[in-house]
Amino acid sequence: MATGRGVVRGKVRLAPEPEIELKRGGSSADLQLASGTIAHAMGEPIGRVVVIEDEQPIRDAVLAALRAERFTATGFEDLARPEAVPALAPDLAIVDVLLPSGNGFELARSLRQRRELAIIFLTARDAVADRVAGLELGADDYLIKPFALEELMARARAVLRRRGAIPQVLEVERLLVDEEHGFAARDGRQLALTSTELRLLAFLMRHRGQTLSKDQLLTQVWGYDAYDHNLVEVHISALRRKLEAGGVGRGRLIHTVRGIGYRFSS
Repeated sequence: MATGRGVVRGKVRLAPEPEIELKRGGSSADLQLASGTIAHAMGEPIGRVVVIEDEQPIRDAVLAALRAERFTATGFEDLARPEAVPALAPDLAIVDVLLPSGNGFELARSLRQRRELAIIFLTARDAVADRVAGLELGADDYLIKPFALEELMARARAVLRRRGAIPQVLEVERLLVDEEHGFAARDGRQLALTSTELRLLAFLMRHRGQTLSKDQLLTQVWGYDAYDHNLVEVHISALRRKLEAGGVGRGRLIHTVRGIGYRFSS
């Protein structure tokens, strides 16, 4: 897999991040209603994805990453019978362009004839003609191998958000996070979070109740394959201070699991 972004000769360049400001003109409740569907209960799947990829290590890695993001994911080595897919009711198909049974472009066209769904192509070929063919077919995105799993997950979420297939707003215990609009609030009061703190909080909320290691957070939030765990610890500490500011009634939501990492739970 590709190495994490920002790594230059073993060092990471970090730029200062501006704090996120609330867009004026309404209460948090107004923003919640304007932003679209509220997140499902945190333990429920957030979307259905089929992965059609003949290389098992890639297929297994993509499926594991999707399931970690709370997608319902089903994998196929090949798909000779595309008419079987609609029964799975997928919101997204991730399709390898080169498959044992033929062209992934033709398979995607066949899938689209049976069900309206988003499509992301995977390919080892970097030819412009291939990318054009995929986009002209109506592909929502196109990723060249080798790729970073976190990039594929980010693209999958973005594609499904644009289509309205997954929630744009997360809410639990009077804590609301709107990633699209860069907004977070607790008990109706805005939280002044940096963009990294917002991504970190959203990732923790999407995995409510799960214990996440510091390495997982470095990979999924920062995109680093390996780095000093102190980076995570500093951001968690700052995030806790902002979440718990305001005194009585603001209990801890991010809990330390000693020797492993952190868990988000009320």
